[in-house]
Amino acid sequence: MNAPQPISELRRQLQTARAALHDGYHDPEQALQLLEQEASLVDAFLAERWANLTVDPRTALIAVGGYGRGQLFPGSDIDLLILLPEERPATTLAAIEQFVGMLWDLGLEVGHSVRSQSDCLEEAARDITVQTTLLETRLLAGSSAAFAALNQAMQQALDPRAFFEAKLLEQQQRHERHQGSVNKLEPNVKEAPGGLRDLHLILWLARACKAGHDWDSLHRAGMLTGQELRKLKRAEKMLCSFRIALHLTAGRREDRILFDYQNALAQRFGYSETSASRASEQLMAVYYLSARIVAQLQPLLVQAFRRKLYGKKQLDIRQLNERFVARGPLLEIAEPDVYEAQPSAILETFLLLQQHSELTGIGADTLRALWHARPRINAAFRRDPVNQALFMQIVRQPWGTTRVMRRMNQYGVLGRYIPAFGKIVGRMQHDLFHVYTVDEHILMVLRNLRRFATPAFNHEYPFCSQLIETFERSEVLYLAALFHDIGKGRGGDHSQLGKVDARDFCVTHGLAKDDTELVAWLVEHHLTMSHVAQKQDVYDPDTVAAFAQLVRDQRHLTALYLLTVADIRGTSPKVWNAWKAKLLEDLFHATRRYLAGETLNTMDALGLRREEAMTLMRRYGLRDDAHLGLWKTLDAVYFLRHDASEIAWHARILHSRYQEQDIKVRARLSDSGEGLQVLVYCADRPDLFARICAFFERAGYSIFDAKIYTTLQGYALDSFYVYNADERDTEYRDLIGYIEYELAQQLASDAPLPPPLSGRLSRALRHFRLPPQVLIRPDDKQKLHILSLVAGDRPGLLSRIARVLSAHGVAIHSAKIMTLGERAEDTFTISGAALSEPKSLVRLEADLLETLRI
Repeated sequence: MNAPQPISELRRQLQTARAALHDGYHDPEQALQLLEQEASLVDAFLAERWANLTVDPRTALIAVGGYGRGQLFPGSDIDLLILLPEERPATTLAAIEQFVGMLWDLGLEVGHSVRSQSDCLEEAARDITVQTTLLETRLLAGSSAAFAALNQAMQQALDPRAFFEAKLLEQQQRHERHQGSVNKLEPNVKEAPGGLRDLHLILWLARACKAGHDWDSLHRAGMLTGQELRKLKRAEKMLCSFRIALHLTAGRREDRILFDYQNALAQRFGYSETSASRASEQLMAVYYLSARIVAQLQPLLVQAFRRKLYGKKQLDIRQLNERFVARGPLLEIAEPDVYEAQPSAILETFLLLQQHSELTGIGADTLRALWHARPRINAAFRRDPVNQALFMQIVRQPWGTTRVMRRMNQYGVLGRYIPAFGKIVGRMQHDLFHVYTVDEHILMVLRNLRRFATPAFNHEYPFCSQLIETFERSEVLYLAALFHDIGKGRGGDHSQLGKVDARDFCVTHGLAKDDTELVAWLVEHHLTMSHVAQKQDVYDPDTVAAFAQLVRDQRHLTALYLLTVADIRGTSPKVWNAWKAKLLEDLFHATRRYLAGETLNTMDALGLRREEAMTLMRRYGLRDDAHLGLWKTLDAVYFLRHDASEIAWHARILHSRYQEQDIKVRARLSDSGEGLQVLVYCADRPDLFARICAFFERAGYSIFDAKIYTTLQGYALDSFYVYNADERDTEYRDLIGYIEYELAQQLASDAPLPPPLSGRLSRALRHFRLPPQVLIRPDDKQKLHILSLVAGDRPGLLSRIARVLSAHGVAIHSAKIMTLGERAEDTFTISGAALSEPKSLVRLEADLLETLRI
């Protein structure tokens, strides 16, 4: 008898064998074959080790879970059940402990349980996960009788209906953790909607319902057509290939298709960059297509299982019209050939879902018929006035618009009816702030607009709800939402491309001329209000007047405001904040007053602002003449840049101390309700802005607005709005004292500026670099210059910019800091001799570009 091989040698053999499988894997078409080969390799290895054990002959080594399915991914755990007889012999337990320890020594990631049959039944009764795991088992070694007895006992104990409902609830909760979206930019290939877990669910339910154990058996049972079978198998193969490639690329179990891996995966799959799209975008388009097929077909099978478990007879049937019936809560076609005979019924399906709120979904047979009828949506279908009228009815319905638009997109109807929309389905957005694909973002914007109009959500955005309540023909807003980003990915300005598409659509669908022009205008200018609010001074009468001339009337203003709020909210949960909300609302109110005839010249506006500030100062208990000394040191520019609340607050702090030499730093909760407003008053110095930026960066605060002003006496009177997403209002209050003391101490020091922060780049920026942009131009009045910067955001960016400007002798008068996810778009009002000399201007731009470059 040969001596047993050393553990190190066994480990090397196993690693070599698995590596050979991985090295030989290049074709995604071989994904399922690799999983089976990997499982078979480990099967043989475990069986050989088990054969050397001395255990009770009634003991069994069983593969469970995914491994029990006969598939093993490169980085997955090897899930094992060691089934014991009820009396648990001590010698067997000792041998098993040694066996499991050896598996870990061999480098196998083992997930194991040691149970008797009664233990298994007890655990399965308590835990749906254990019950699910024991549905998929394979005997690796040991007692076949014990294995068969366990399977028989599990089948007898299984309550198919309870299992069915529990797994659907589990799926619902899992989908909610992933925002119910197939189209996340970094999806989880296993857990996300449309992922592998949704496929596993079908097979679990099939086993529980005794409907089959694989796709072919479901096809033989009549639950899948031949075409559906092929599509589902193809989707499974592609999803498995993604997960395999992730594990091999990451060198461990990793199920998220993170930005870190997308380029490497694209290369592994053989994609290369083209003029139209990145290689990673082509890769992700394949993923989204596969996930969408799963998301489309899974409901058909789930309903088929429900019908098998519960039957049809207990559901009431109501005739809705000659084409459709309601079977309980589900909408169904009255005859199998409805869609073939009357293609317009395709759109009517979704209209009826809106009109009958008691309907929660579409019956399986109807879904299948709808899915196969999609090719009937062609150019002739789109030109048919009946279909055009049906689509507009869907848009105009008071309820369910978002829900049915999502269904239309999920089932491939929306992209066929609006071909331009079909081109952006599953399209990635590597702009560093959108977290959804273009189609998903568009539907999020539509959802936001619909929530404004839904009384149940009035508490979320009361002002938006108030505006939309009196907005006539709100369908123009929903159409603008559908088309606002539809031009992306075609090259050129997507706003202009979308404007053309929107106008053509509105004309063919019979909208009035004014409404057609409004929709086209909204698509063209959907970014304008955001840019004005966040990059210009919304308290400057000239800014307001220019914006008012663009919007022209109250209807255009209201529509653009509502679309802008919905759009920003639909990019990413991290992009919106109360400061942006305040800027947009202040711009809206100022523009509305202008349009109502309250046009003031600059002097009138200054006078009004001073009066408002004095009213506020009286509330602070200041004498009517308390501000006079301070105000003598301020010119008209100060009053134009600051609103009445800021002016009054400054006067309250400085009215009796503006001639003192010491540094004054004061902070308060901002009017927007988020973050802090910080006042700095001290003798001006060239590097002051850079020092302040460096302090806030090291304290973990982001600056999103700064107003830089120098008094007639040479003092800096600067206001900063800072924000930390991790803090709550109570914590801001606690930190006010810290900021006031520590920042004053920093500014009093003559020590050199600390080096800029050099924190880690975000994952998105590491893999999708944003080329920096620098633009310097004179302002409209030819007195100052506007510096516009676009770059990937990173720690220390603002202070780096400030250092460059200081080194070139450029003074900053105001700063608008706009951070969109990982993208920084900053605008500065600046002055300095370097700006008027071409050579020095070129050097400044070059230095800024070098600083912004990652």
